Amino acid sequence: MSSNIDYTSPSTQFTFDVNDSTLFKKDNQNYINVLGVEQLNTLENTSLLDIFLSKDNVIEPHYHQNAAELVYCVSGAAIVSILNPFTKQIQNYPITPGQVANVPQGWWHYEIATEDDTHLLAIFDAPTPEVILGSDILRFTPSNIMAHTYCLDEKQWKKTIAPVIPSTYIGPPKDCNRVKSTSEKQKNPDCKCKQKPKPKRKQPNYMNPYPYHYPYVYPYGSYY
Repeated sequence: MSSNIDYTSPSTQFTFDVNDSTLFKKDNQNYINVLGVEQLNTLENTSLLDIFLSKDNVIEPHYHQNAAELVYCVSGAAIVSILNPFTKQIQNYPITPGQVANVPQGWWHYEIATEDDTHLLAIFDAPTPEVILGSDILRFTPSNIMAHTYCLDEKQWKKTIAPVIPSTYIGPPKDCNRVKSTSEKQKNPDCKCKQKPKPKRKQPNYMNPYPYHYPYVYPYGSYY
């Protein structure tokens, strides 16, 4: 075994409380704790994120340019969605306690909790996992480049991405103002999102009564 760690040094660490290392916190039900070599100096090629989510909360689309990720479900349930760069398809993997989903290095992916009290461990084969977040790509790529590259109206693009918060990590934001459908509003009556006015109809509405399904779940992706 080869290592540059001095195991005789009094500063060498062999234990750490991950509860004391919060990376991001949306609220008391949705937060991420981190453990890397900066927290535990005897780590070599391993690190982890301790993830807690309530139902319908999402770890935003992102990729890790320096590490593969193994997502282990401790409790609750989630769907791990991966964009396969070879097939150009989103692959959705539901996981429940004891099950895992593997995300190869550099692959675009995201996770959504399908139950309350979901607890996930994301384990990396790097001492410090690096990350590129979707929210940062949207906000920090110059709007004139996006408009020119994809033949977009630059003003409309700026307006569209204006609500995007850089480094979102867990979405949707607590102050989401997105207009929701009636069925989604009924599904989550505590949401502060604006509701579309109910249309006046002389005849009963025989539209599909089933709950709205998020398109990113059923379509068919440096922490320091």
